[in-house]
Amino acid sequence: ISNPGEWQTLTSGLPITEQLTQAGRDIEQASFAIIDQEAGPHGYSGEQWPLVRRLIHASADFEFNGLTQFHPRAIRAGIEVLRAGRPIVVDVDMIRVGVSQPRLDHFGVEIHHIIKDEDVIHLARAEGSTRAVQAMRKARRLGLLDGALVAIGNAPTALLEVLRQIRAEGAQPGLIIGMPVGFVSAAESKEELAQLQDIPWILTQGRKGGSTLVVAAIHALLALAEAREPKRGQAG
Repeated sequence: ISNPGEWQTLTSGLPITEQLTQAGRDIEQASFAIIDQEAGPHGYSGEQWPLVRRLIHASADFEFNGLTQFHPRAIRAGIEVLRAGRPIVVDVDMIRVGVSQPRLDHFGVEIHHIIKDEDVIHLARAEGSTRAVQAMRKARRLGLLDGALVAIGNAPTALLEVLRQIRAEGAQPGLIIGMPVGFVSAAESKEELAQLQDIPWILTQGRKGGSTLVVAAIHALLALAEAREPKRGQAG
């Protein structure tokens, strides 16, 4: 896809919303139109802007027009991961609750949330680490990380642990959404994520982030993955 207009044509009329009423759909589309108008010119591609727009929609914060950064292959990687039915590994339950179950079911995608597991809590206490760190280690032991969409919106230590596993153990996530929010290691963990060359990522610079934004990013990728599906009656 070479330009934003081509992408907009491709996605027009597709089911990119979970609104169940026409009134809800009208409000959402009006919100998107306001965002497009007020955001003005930007440097994002036609594939990237729908995701940035959803971050702004979820937060009413136009600073994400600029704070959001993408690895060059991030959108394509996210679409491929979802269409292949690969797992989504998240740091907190809020993300799992927020993502549309019908859309996950459509692609056969399962979300894995491990931070509340008893063995994770036990190891965190025993080793003096965080539950988020132990959750990512358990995800690795279970074989969930390689090829997965790893989505982190709350715990910088979870993101730092995934990055450690990539460097030290050769872990190969399919895409990392790194948007931890906060004041301790949040900005630094995302700066480290941005150094990855071979594994695609999407991040929000600095302290801003959060689980709500991760949910919005996943919904944007799910919508784009739907847009890539051939229309009924088409070959391929």
